[in-house]
Amino acid sequence: MLFMKKALFLDRDGVINIDKKYVYKIEDFEFCEGIFDLCRYFLKKDYLLFIITNQSGIARGYYSEEDFSKLCDFLLKEFEKERIHFSKIYHCPHLQDCDCRKPKPGMLLKAKKEFDIDMENSVFIGDNLSDMQAGFNANINTLILIDQEKKEGNFFKQFANLKEVLSFFEKGKNK
Repeated sequence: MLFMKKALFLDRDGVINIDKKYVYKIEDFEFCEGIFDLCRYFLKKDYLLFIITNQSGIARGYYSEEDFSKLCDFLLKEFEKERIHFSKIYHCPHLQDCDCRKPKPGMLLKAKKEFDIDMENSVFIGDNLSDMQAGFNANINTLILIDQEKKEGNFFKQFANLKEVLSFFEKGKNK
């Protein structure tokens, strides 16, 4: 019997990089503290890594698909320097009326299908309630919200930063 793979799904803006609203220029991209250590931890646990990101700035005309692609190339190269490999980046360039824009689970379900992901044993880390809703709608059991302000919701765990998240997993409290 083949075993399905576990995945770590990460929102981009606010989790991987500091959210400065519609980031598309390399010079505006600043990694969040702790992101490399967190990704290394999950790679050691044999998780596949994915980025799941709404990019409505494309539909709004703030930047192009090519601009987004250039920033993704930069991001992936920076992770590769840290010996961290992402399986794929999924993005939604739309504003509305699509199945991929979070809180809909389209991007997550596409990853599940393409990579044979065990969603129940995967993890999704985001910084908005729409991320948590998308993860919930995709049947991901471990949902982590990064936010300084306490949010209401009994189907996700909340931490102030990525260092707290890593400590939580290292201590094995996610069981």
